Amino acid sequence: MNKKIIFITGPTASGKSSTAMILAERIGAEIISCDSMQVYKGMDIITSKPSASDRARVPHHLLDIVPPTEEYNAFRYYEEAAGKVEDIFIRGKVPLFVGGTGLYVSAVLNGLFACAPERSLLREEFYRQAASPEGAAALHARLSEHDPAAGKRIHPNDVRRIVRALEVWDSTGKSISDKQKERKGLSELYATEIFCLNPEREQLYRRIEERVDEMFASGLEKEARGLLEMPLSRTAAFAIGLNELKEYFEGRCALDEARRLMKLNTRHYAKRQMTWFRKDKRVRWINRPAARPEEAAEIIWKELSR
Repeated sequence: MNKKIIFITGPTASGKSSTAMILAERIGAEIISCDSMQVYKGMDIITSKPSASDRARVPHHLLDIVPPTEEYNAFRYYEEAAGKVEDIFIRGKVPLFVGGTGLYVSAVLNGLFACAPERSLLREEFYRQAASPEGAAALHARLSEHDPAAGKRIHPNDVRRIVRALEVWDSTGKSISDKQKERKGLSELYATEIFCLNPEREQLYRRIEERVDEMFASGLEKEARGLLEMPLSRTAAFAIGLNELKEYFEGRCALDEARRLMKLNTRHYAKRQMTWFRKDKRVRWINRPAARPEEAAEIIWKELSR
């Protein structure tokens, strides 16, 4: 497996971390987190970060690298992850990416185009327009006029991607579709293996419910209160559980309702993750792994040994 990078991805609560730990110890790998929320310090329970004991057993990278008040994006992740890959190869180990943030997986594999940095005033103006009646539809229509391919690819309700595409157009004079053709990722430098854990739906949903309950038992309320006292970055503020518990803290719902909504929104997120990974034809699917990480790790090891 010389000069090969491996990915274990899949929906939240599918058993990625447990599977990765077993595989990492077997093949001599170091784990690179591929989770957009686990980069933040102090967001331990709400993001289900690997335990201290797991991090002592196997080196982990790109965890706890920025405060939750600081913005972090896919371009920055790509640059830092690429550096970690080189360092791991120098040590004679295998880079093993683990996480369910599809955008970050794509960034590493396919690269990101170089463009002007985000412009706060322009971005805020786009978001202000999107908040008005029919605003998102108008922005999507504008995007479709400048970049028909992106207009077809990006859903009219996906305001964040619409805004970013328009921001690229206004900043560079080129469409985001044209800029994406300029990108180069690590898949052009190294062999890659991408495995996606695919539990049965009922099994996954049961595990999601158990995980949320475990979070509450571990002190999620206290952690969330502390986070909500900070001026969180736009990205960190999207962590599932913060908005739900904010409603509870401010007296707009009961704790049981906040917990129920957190479980519901986590299930919805898992669906979106699976939709993302199904688009990538390079993915190799590992079925029914959530309760059997040993089995999933064994299947992946055999695939890698072929």
